[in-house]
Amino acid sequence: MHAQITGHAVRLDGPRQAKMLAALLIDANTVVAMERLVAVMWDTNAPATAVRQVQDAVSGLRRNFVACGTPASLISTRRGGYEIHLARDQLDLLQFDHERSLAEQHTDPIDKAVALRRALVCWRGSALIDTRSQALEIDAARLNEQRAATHKQCLAIELDLGRHREVIDELTALCREHPYDEHVAEHLMVALYRCRRQGEALQVYERLRRTLADELGVDPTPPLQALHQRILTADPALAATTPADGLSATPRDSPAAAPPGPAMAMPVRQLPLDVPDFVGRVEALAEIAELLDRSAPNRAPVAVIVGGPGVGKSCLVTHAARLASAHFPDGQLYLNLAATSNEPRDPGLMLAEALRALSIAGSAIPNSLSERAALYRSLLVDRHMLVVLDDAGHADQVLPLLPGAEGCAVLITSRTLLTQLPGARHIDLDVLSPPEARKLFTGIVGRRRVEGEPGEADAILGCCGNLPLAIRIASGKLTGRPAWSLRVLRERIEDESRRLAELTIGDLSVRASVDLSLRLLPADAVRALSLLGLLGPYTLPGWVVGPLLDRPDGDEVLDTLVDASLVRLTATDALGQPRYRLHDLIRTCAIENAAPLPAADKRDAIIRVLSVWLDLVRRATDRLPGGLLAAAPGSAPRRSLPDAVVARLVAEPFGWFDTERDNLLGAVKLAADWGLDELAWELAGGTATYYDHRCLYQDWQHGHQIALAATEAAGNAPGTSVLLRGLGQLHIYQDEFDRATHALKTSIELCRDSGDKRGEALSVAMLSTVSRVQGRDDEALEHVEQALAIAVGEGDRQIEAQLSCSMAVMRLMQDQLEEAESWFTGALRLARALDDEHRVAVVLRRFSRLHDRRHDPDEALRCLWEALATFEGLADERCAAYTLLEVGRVYAAQDDLNRASPALERAAGLFHRHGDRQDEATCWELLGDLNAAVGIQHMARQHRERALRLWQTIGEINQTKTPARPSSP
Repeated sequence: MHAQITGHAVRLDGPRQAKMLAALLIDANTVVAMERLVAVMWDTNAPATAVRQVQDAVSGLRRNFVACGTPASLISTRRGGYEIHLARDQLDLLQFDHERSLAEQHTDPIDKAVALRRALVCWRGSALIDTRSQALEIDAARLNEQRAATHKQCLAIELDLGRHREVIDELTALCREHPYDEHVAEHLMVALYRCRRQGEALQVYERLRRTLADELGVDPTPPLQALHQRILTADPALAATTPADGLSATPRDSPAAAPPGPAMAMPVRQLPLDVPDFVGRVEALAEIAELLDRSAPNRAPVAVIVGGPGVGKSCLVTHAARLASAHFPDGQLYLNLAATSNEPRDPGLMLAEALRALSIAGSAIPNSLSERAALYRSLLVDRHMLVVLDDAGHADQVLPLLPGAEGCAVLITSRTLLTQLPGARHIDLDVLSPPEARKLFTGIVGRRRVEGEPGEADAILGCCGNLPLAIRIASGKLTGRPAWSLRVLRERIEDESRRLAELTIGDLSVRASVDLSLRLLPADAVRALSLLGLLGPYTLPGWVVGPLLDRPDGDEVLDTLVDASLVRLTATDALGQPRYRLHDLIRTCAIENAAPLPAADKRDAIIRVLSVWLDLVRRATDRLPGGLLAAAPGSAPRRSLPDAVVARLVAEPFGWFDTERDNLLGAVKLAADWGLDELAWELAGGTATYYDHRCLYQDWQHGHQIALAATEAAGNAPGTSVLLRGLGQLHIYQDEFDRATHALKTSIELCRDSGDKRGEALSVAMLSTVSRVQGRDDEALEHVEQALAIAVGEGDRQIEAQLSCSMAVMRLMQDQLEEAESWFTGALRLARALDDEHRVAVVLRRFSRLHDRRHDPDEALRCLWEALATFEGLADERCAAYTLLEVGRVYAAQDDLNRASPALERAAGLFHRHGDRQDEATCWELLGDLNAAVGIQHMARQHRERALRLWQTIGEINQTKTPARPSSP
């Protein structure tokens, strides 16, 4: 194994020596800490003699350097590590960074391309390809990504300069290397088209489209779709221009031609799956298609599809929306208003859901209905989107959800006329025509069976009244019983007492069809259906049937209900478990059938299901990154599913919480409705850690307020204190400090009354955050000391670790650096003793500020990189963003633009995603100041303008600029 230094081969004595040299070269001319070298040489389980072996390896390297005529002083010993000293022309990585920096300074595209080509010449294969080390993998990935980005930038500029023939081979290779990169595909399509290779350009698009659809389940973005269409139509604007023309050769709709700004959001694709056996409705589809045709003069059309239960309104709208999808390149938004359920969806919650789909999250979602509606309309003003509002009840539920933008359209389904909607066109939907009904029936049952008994098929359809829901129920019975003849089913439904009761349109007909199915079911299936109706209008996992019936599992009963088309198997979720749903009408019938059951039986069944939810919440929360929002268990009952099932469900805890979000809020509501206050607060409090990590502030607040009403009504002081503490933390995140103070002080009083010392310490600690953010440092310090004393007295080392870190921060703010270091060291020692890697990372992130204040940026960065690795491993994006912001600060203080920019841009992206405008603005301000300091004025102006726009937005929301958001605990 050898290395090349100034043209001489240097022998390397084994892979560890090679890995150590690689670690030194990656950070050439910078001190590499001993801890870093140990981690590089031994991925895990470093021996007790690790430091000595590193020292021996350095000595060996120096000897090998001398042997080839290179001075041993090339590697010098520094405090805490080693440093290798190299001139720029001695290391390809240094030369690469230098040429990239020169390229950024050039304004002439030719000069920029030449500099980028010089940078690319420095590469000879992938980075660190022969050096295997887990600690070096991140560096290798970073370097390879820098090379790829440089290559793409260079080719884009050269294409813009009219060198389309020269770049085709390189773009083709990049396409193979990066099969999902739409910008590379876009440039290759343009280059091929300009070389009169239109067919090959279209093949590039088709390959990418299939790859995205098959492997990611998405479509190409609208700009690429638009380019595809322009190539199909031979748009003259795509022809190459020469630099002398003074025009860009880049496609007008290309992202490369767009002004700098945030990355384009992916189109929203929320439509439910289309019904594969959709039939008929030709006139209705034509009317909708005419309405949605954007070339027609009618702007922002609104269509209301009206019809009775079971006529197929939702199927029609979904099918029509998919047919019209090409007219709406920015996507389709789907909202189920659930008007026919017992819990119609509130327009405010629906707007929050829509805003999240449009990439607005966390505290970026306004609190009031009018503000949400205004933001929603503003986001859609320049988009071409189709909004589908399913199962609307009345105009007041719909009006806030109408976009009003000229490029948008709205399709609504409802059982009643919505005459108060201005300019809406109502389309009345009736049952299927006889030919359409027969086609639907044949498509499900099979042509051979229908043609074998055509008269029986006509008789069955006659009994069903051509109502789509009834036809599907009847067809489903036949499909699930292949040995049956059609005559058997006809004889069953011919008698009115056994008929599906779908001969007329209306609730009675639907209920009669359900009654017929129930008569054919065993008693436990009837009971299960009745109890399922009590759980609400949610898509449920199959395990709920077991606890409802008080048995280990209910799979067999559930299969019976599915076969009877009374429960619908809707999909398989991200966890691999089937999801089930009762049709609204069937659920209504189920609730009616449950009415005669003893109230105690129904209450016990609900408690059993909720107790399983509570157990799953606890187990999933235990697997999340550490936090102190989870309260100590109360007295609510807990019931566990089999260990193997639980392990499978919560193996990916974030995935489980994401899948069950709606159900968990529904569980809190169900507990509150049945007066189960202990279950209500434990379920709400148990989800707070998840909501905190995901920044789901609306869900957090909604669930806590429901549970709080239940605990206050029941006089449940412990539960109330927990919920108020959770709401207090939420108010802090939302900069609502008066509300936070009130909630936390009330929580403290309740904790003291009930003797809950841990809860008291946490609430007092949160109160200190309010005081600190509002500038009352002495008061904040007093609260921290008070909370810390309680935690130490109770022996709660988790809280002690957190508050020790808080004390360190307070001392640092007071410039008491020695005391701050003592508190930081203690907090770090406690966190490590507790094996709490998340808390260790938080302390390290805060500790870095002290090192930076002492002008020790290397130690500050060591802390931050270690913290960042932990947060990324735990998928904690918010803490990762704060850490990247600190990394950016350290590099910015050194005027190191090349290293500060990636950290700050990535942090800004994460803050943007979670709706944290203030910290995002801070990132852009830092980047603006840093670019100004190094003389790149146009970038400085761009970043500062971006920060200014964010501050203006914050000012519009809060009227006055609020204090900076407190960072995570």
